[in-house]
This record gives sequence, structure tokens and C-alpha cells, in this order.
Amino acid sequence: MSRPLRADAERTVRTILEAAERVLSADPAATMEQIAEAAGVARTTVHRRFATRDALIDALTEWAVRRLAEAVDAAPDASAPPLVTLYQVTANVLEVKIGWGFAMTRAGRSTIPEVVRVQAEIAAKCDELFLRAQEAGLVRDDVDVVWARRVYYALLYEASTGRDTENPGALATLVVDTLLRGIAAQRM
Repeated sequence: MSRPLRADAERTVRTILEAAERVLSADPAATMEQIAEAAGVARTTVHRRFATRDALIDALTEWAVRRLAEAVDAAPDASAPPLVTLYQVTANVLEVKIGWGFAMTRAGRSTIPEVVRVQAEIAAKCDELFLRAQEAGLVRDDVDVVWARRVYYALLYEASTGRDTENPGALATLVVDTLLRGIAAQRM
């Protein structure tokens, strides 16, 4: 287990990771030197924190997935109506997915144990939310919650990569509206 970083070292790591996301989003083949330049730090500083480019990308992926978990946790708790929670989770998640697109793409294919663990926790929370939505009559009783989550994830992906991403709130409304009209309690 590694020791926690000092505040200044933590800021440096965050600066490097933020620069890595920007640079790698624009050019996935970018070098450590290009990332260091974008971060405004010496190449040796990047190499001191991350031994290899792969180590940097793995750290970026873990960091972004933790931001995703924080976004999910920032939504209202189980005492709020499920529709309110679903909308807020969606808006929060879209902000992370839009801001951390390179890392989020890697996270979906990651075998890094911490990334896999956090993603499983997020999926469980999503399933719980869809169960609450079923109990509240927002989602039909015959809808498979795991399938609903998979459709929801696909909508989140499309919204974060394929449309105007300047307004996560409007995208969240679009995602929730599309999802619930597809699995609404009323039959057509």
C-alpha cells in the first residue's frame, strides 16, 4: 500500500492527469514529453510519478473511474424520488464522461482490479436505482433491470460522444426521456 501524497504532490499528479486527458483525447499516440509540456512540468516530473506511459494511462483510467463513482454518489440518496435521482446521476455522469472521454473509453475495456471493482459498485447502484424506479411505477415490472442498465449505459455513451456536449443538463434530460419512454409503465 502506498503512502498518501502530500497536497502539493497530489496537485501535481492531478495536473498531469488532466493534461494527459486533454492531450491523449486529441492524440492517443501522444508522448510523455507532450503530456509534460501540456501540464507545465518537466518530463522528469512525469516520469517520477509514472514510470511508463502505460502506467500513466492506467492511473488516468483509475482516476477518471473514481470521479465517475463520486458523480454517482453525489446524486440524491434513496430518500429522494427515483426520477430525481436518475436525472441527477445522469447529469453528473455525463459531465465526467464528457470531460474524461479518453479515460472513460479505456475504462470500459479495463482489467485493472480497482477499475473493475469501482465499475461493479456503480453497476450495483444503478441496478438498485432501476429497482426503485420499478417499485415507484416508473419502469414496467417486466423489465429486466440489468438490461435496462445496459441500455442506459449505451444511451450515456452516445450522449457523451455523439451530440452537442456543451450542456450536460439537456443531454441528461434527453437520456432519461429516451430511456423511460422505452421502458415506461404505460403500454403503447
